[in-house]
Amino acid sequence: MGLSSTGRRVLVSGASRGLGRAVARAFAANGDRVAVHFGSRAEEARATFDSLAGGGHALTGGDLADPAGAAAVVDAAAGALGGIDVLVNNAAVNVRHPLPDTPYEEWVAVWQQHVAVNLLATANLSHLAARRMIDGGGGGRIVNVGSRGAFRGEPDHPAYGATKAAVHALGQSLAVSLAPYGIGVVSVAPGFFATERVSARLDGPEGAVIRAQSPFDRVATPEEVAAAVLWLASPAAEWASGTILDLNGASYLRS
Repeated sequence: MGLSSTGRRVLVSGASRGLGRAVARAFAANGDRVAVHFGSRAEEARATFDSLAGGGHALTGGDLADPAGAAAVVDAAAGALGGIDVLVNNAAVNVRHPLPDTPYEEWVAVWQQHVAVNLLATANLSHLAARRMIDGGGGGRIVNVGSRGAFRGEPDHPAYGATKAAVHALGQSLAVSLAPYGIGVVSVAPGFFATERVSARLDGPEGAVIRAQSPFDRVATPEEVAAAVLWLASPAAEWASGTILDLNGASYLRS
């Protein structure tokens, strides 16, 4: 099919709500067909699916922590859409586990969960989608959702910060290896953005502190991050391959 500005076949992992929902909506509004992936939130994923503009979309569930589950998700998405031109690796877990307060057994389990979902699932989906792009001969795009925490540090969520740093590194390695096939690979590194999951924190006493991290005195919307993802997946963004794009409202500046 090839990579065009619209009409692409897009798989968004973790699209039941939050940023994944905003990304799915952005691609659909652009005229693309979207496979909405969910892990366990089937009802919310259905709400995402029902909200998409246009037609020809798909809904696919599966456990990405299981390599066979990841393969089944890609097979289902490609089967429903007729292929995959764009993969957005958005699915992630983020469980609080500060070292001083976390028992060792819990620490080990949380790290294994983060590595399985945030890193290995991203690597596996990237392999599965990229193989289809290579075999199709039309190029493609992979956009990974990383985090500001990969650079700023996550003292209460160290496995999250570490796995997101690994996702950034993975994206840069794949950008080099997949460029000869016309496949661009990029990562975004958002700071704090407003979703259902963090609404209580933003509405509570901590909200003012979180907003003050940025000189704009606010947090991002999921739609702002989704707009960047949409552009990075476009034909015009090929030369951005290998980029890690900071989206944090000047809340953290790295050299």
